[in-house]
Amino acid sequence: MAESVALTPGVKGVVDDWSSDQRAFKNVPWGKAMMWIFLLSDTFIFGCFLVGYMTVRMSTTTPWPNPSEVFALEFLGTPVPLLLIAIMTFVLITSSGTMAMAVKFGYEKRKVPTFWLLVVTAFLGATFVGMQVFEWTKLIVDEGVRPWSNPMGAPQFGAVFFMVTGFHGTHVSIGVIFLVITAIKVRRGDLDKETPGFMTGRSNRYEIVETMGLYWHFVDLVWVFIFAFFYLW
Repeated sequence: MAESVALTPGVKGVVDDWSSDQRAFKNVPWGKAMMWIFLLSDTFIFGCFLVGYMTVRMSTTTPWPNPSEVFALEFLGTPVPLLLIAIMTFVLITSSGTMAMAVKFGYEKRKVPTFWLLVVTAFLGATFVGMQVFEWTKLIVDEGVRPWSNPMGAPQFGAVFFMVTGFHGTHVSIGVIFLVITAIKVRRGDLDKETPGFMTGRSNRYEIVETMGLYWHFVDLVWVFIFAFFYLW
């Protein structure tokens, strides 16, 4: 248990307590606090996107394309509904598990497993983005879907699909880049020596790994909602 901090009595003590965030952010690094604030703002953005998608889909008079048919992938000559999307979801959820393990080993200051788990997480994230590029290519080239038109039904389908999945894919791509940077810093021992530079943090602390974990878990959680709303509805 940490020692209690002596507070000034009266109203001044209340003001001092709240202004210094002694209870809410005691010993919490600024990077982690700022990541929570960023994720909160991002939640509003993704929430607006999904609400906009639901509004467009329920208000359009043109039939909406059937996701099971649009996103089907042939396997042994037979179209399998949502096969690619199921694989993408499995890959991203698996990466969330490897990220959680990287955070665990990071706080145990075990550099080697932390490094490799970050590399695996980044690889799985890059694999997800690659499959998303394949999905976009199939829709644009083979199906003729555009942000302003859609030969399979409602024209709004293309605009909403490319906006929502593209915004999420950008988050995953940025996360992969920062995971690679973090892995390199762990490998070189920058987090142990507090080497001056980008995303280093305090000496002998692996807080940046946990901060990256918060971002990555958020990206995975958002995909669960996109999967449920866009592909299963």
